Amino acid sequence: MGANVSQLEREIGSDLFPPNEHYFGLVNFGNTCYSNSVLQALYFCKPFREKVLEYKAKNKRPKETLLSCLADLFYSIATQKKKVGSIAPKKFITRLRKEKEEFDNYMQQDAHEFLNFLINHINEIILAERNAGPSNGNTKTTPGGGATSAMASSTASKSSSTSNSNSNSNSTTNSNGNSSNSTGSLNATTSVLDASGSLTATTTPIISGNGTGTNGANSEPTWVHEIFQGILTSETRCLNCETVSSKDENFFDLQVDVDQNTSITHCLRCFSNTETLCSDNKFKCDNCCSYQEAQKRMRVKKLPMILALHLKRFKYMEQFNRHIKVSHRVVFPLELRLFNTSDDAVNPDRLYDLTAVVIHCGSGPNRGHYISIVKSHGLWLLFDDDMVDKIEASTIEDFYGLTSDIHKSSETGYILFYQSRDCT
Repeated sequence: MGANVSQLEREIGSDLFPPNEHYFGLVNFGNTCYSNSVLQALYFCKPFREKVLEYKAKNKRPKETLLSCLADLFYSIATQKKKVGSIAPKKFITRLRKEKEEFDNYMQQDAHEFLNFLINHINEIILAERNAGPSNGNTKTTPGGGATSAMASSTASKSSSTSNSNSNSNSTTNSNGNSSNSTGSLNATTSVLDASGSLTATTTPIISGNGTGTNGANSEPTWVHEIFQGILTSETRCLNCETVSSKDENFFDLQVDVDQNTSITHCLRCFSNTETLCSDNKFKCDNCCSYQEAQKRMRVKKLPMILALHLKRFKYMEQFNRHIKVSHRVVFPLELRLFNTSDDAVNPDRLYDLTAVVIHCGSGPNRGHYISIVKSHGLWLLFDDDMVDKIEASTIEDFYGLTSDIHKSSETGYILFYQSRDCT
């Protein structure tokens, strides 16, 4: 290798370096590690990257939106002449701060809140441009998104804002809401970079899932739905008449509580544990026409292409009058199969591979830092803002958490991205 070859290229080796792949860190603009870590995770979620690049190929001169800025960033990374380096996502961050005022400062932000906003806002942009007709995508969407959140959880919880070792300020943002309905089918287009660095697109039909949304509207799903959306079903059994009622709701990620020395599978089982509704929390049974004791549980009815799992590591403690970080050791395997599916689940045997992990580093939610690890062509890489390093798969164990409850600084998995094996 030549003198200009980076240390990362040497570690990987010229024969093993994936062709047409680029490993570029992202420059931190003072407090943007929360954004950089999520963007790296999403870039290495192959279906998401392909759809963003496809958007770039099909919209040559779109009006600037957060999606167009993201597409420009992904395209810039994918077409770099060098294999390794760093890039400044200045246009994306500038647009982000225009779209949502909570991000327009140098205070600490939460990576999950950013992911929540980004996915929903992209979905709104796609819908707005679709509703505006074939006008080459020059459509303005409502600043700040204004969309209902599709990040559903069986137990609504408030996420504390976190991150960035360069700031001592506190900032808490929170997004809760309901998903929009999607039904029907759509065509998926795969974008390809040719030898000259230009994007071309080919279209093939795919089948979409059906879901019952909370707004009662029926609309063709977007590619955001196709990639991230799953369906939860809430099953409630009246203990008086034994009638079982169910209600479906869409989700873009699953938020799970964490316990000490457990696994993601255990956390998901607890997510679907049966809950007894009694006393002041009785269930109004339509069959009995009165409030009755009941049993309720949440199960997964439709498994998404990419399963995003948010570990609720920031918990409000009344005795301290603040949020604390829960650094419990939670093992997340390289392969995952869900066992908390409903009896009528669409794809209950879906097998997932761990693709990316957003990691929170620090001792509490009020200060810290975000990094991410990703899997690319069999290699594991660590992205720490503009720095990129190759790591061994065994290093992932370092991010499970602490085995003791001592409040020490820890590097813990915060958002896990599992990609379905049948979409590769």
